[in-house]
Amino acid sequence: MSLRSLPVPDGLAGERVDAGLSRLLGLSRTRAAELAADGAVRLDGREVGKSDRLVPGAWLEVDLPDAAPAAVEVVAEPVPGMGIVYDDDDVVVVDKPVGVAAHPSPGWTGPTVVGALAAAGYRISTSGAAERQGIVHRLDVGTSGLMVVAKSEVAYTALKRAFKERTVEKVYHALVQGHPEPTTGTIDAPIGRHPSADWKFAVTAEGKPSVTHYEVLEMLPAASLVEVHLETGRTHQIRVHFSALRHPCVGDLTYGADPVLASRVALTRQWLHAVRLGFEHPTTGQWLELTSEYSEDLAHALEVLRGAYA
Repeated sequence: MSLRSLPVPDGLAGERVDAGLSRLLGLSRTRAAELAADGAVRLDGREVGKSDRLVPGAWLEVDLPDAAPAAVEVVAEPVPGMGIVYDDDDVVVVDKPVGVAAHPSPGWTGPTVVGALAAAGYRISTSGAAERQGIVHRLDVGTSGLMVVAKSEVAYTALKRAFKERTVEKVYHALVQGHPEPTTGTIDAPIGRHPSADWKFAVTAEGKPSVTHYEVLEMLPAASLVEVHLETGRTHQIRVHFSALRHPCVGDLTYGADPVLASRVALTRQWLHAVRLGFEHPTTGQWLELTSEYSEDLAHALEVLRGAYA
């Protein structure tokens, strides 16, 4: 990642961010819009969206990838176990199983939500990069639960804005090691790339603002079942924040979980599930709230710990 930092020229005064970046840096307007959507464009230190206007003399900062990502192909492939919990002309909400990525990416050869929807004949929004069309938010490969995908262009724009403005209710259940104190709290700590392992993330002073609200629902002999509300949506946010508190998700060996405990409950991934998703429907304005049951591996691990001292 490289940083381009410069004042906004007078000739770009009043231009939209995506149009101005396209002219200033020689990017396509679509690529400039994607950078803004990813929080990579700042004016005087404040993140701006693609339709915000450039101010002459303001200090512009743009985080640019060191190299363009390799093109990846969307493979239409059915995904056993992926359920559809809501579907209309504008949105489809899926219940994503573990081991499935949101969309194709370099180095990932497994199944994807985008590919599964294509295989099932779903038409999704064409907005966004080709391999990420319709995707307005993501779940880690090792995290199961609810994801909404935009089917119409109107829905894509509205949902991207809703996630950016934090009006979407994202609720997770996590089984974390030990017993967090206090039992209800907020973790407010910036998250960025890990200083020595660029394939994972960490709490760092240079990271992006990240806020996680939690409440312990149940205390078990070796762990606690926690309900988590995300205010922000950083990559690996829940996993990083609870690891920083020394209460990593059970089974999350990447972020310091006990391998003995993971083996005992037969988990090969982090115990983390997107259990509830609520948002305003992009065309009707109706509030939609969907829920998801724990997957079989998570339910089994929870029952093992519940019965530990029975």
